[in-house]
Amino acid sequence: MEIIVLALFYMLSGFLMKFSDDAYDERGDKKFASILGIICGLCIGFLVVNSVDATYIFFGILLGTLFSKKIDGVHHILTLATFVLVAFIYGIPQISILTLIICSIAAFIDEIGNDNLKISDKSHFFGIFFRYRFALKITIFALAFLGLYQSITGFNIMNMEFLSFSAFFLFILFEISYELSGRYFEIAYNWIKAIL
Repeated sequence: MEIIVLALFYMLSGFLMKFSDDAYDERGDKKFASILGIICGLCIGFLVVNSVDATYIFFGILLGTLFSKKIDGVHHILTLATFVLVAFIYGIPQISILTLIICSIAAFIDEIGNDNLKISDKSHFFGIFFRYRFALKITIFALAFLGLYQSITGFNIMNMEFLSFSAFFLFILFEISYELSGRYFEIAYNWIKAIL
């Protein structure tokens, strides 16, 4: 049951994160984007409080976007503030700083490469690689694989904490929801606005 709840919150977080972004960027709807950002922040806050894997993933994304200076709208600030506030109030699991740094570096690399015409114009491969943020996906997979290896063998690699293998699949659900949100944004936006 717990994995189903986590999966739903990962999917909801991915959907709302992209929808909030597109509402802000594509439609200039700052109010709607901000409301969605707060709801997204609450979902991510729930995840980081209840899952150490989510703590690494979402704080990694937070730090990566922060250092790459990609937090560029009020909706981003509200999402970040909400999720950090929830984490601060309810507390997060104990984490390994080294694992968090690795996730943050991967997220930073993705953010630097994403929407970077200098990279995408020179290489079709890297254009796709960064468009779909594969640096973080590969990193999460590697950390999950090492975690699986460690749990099977009992061998403690570098005396650090790894991710559970379910973390990779949950993150893929987040990414699929994120992409679907972007693909069907116009239809969903018009439908929601018609109801409201």
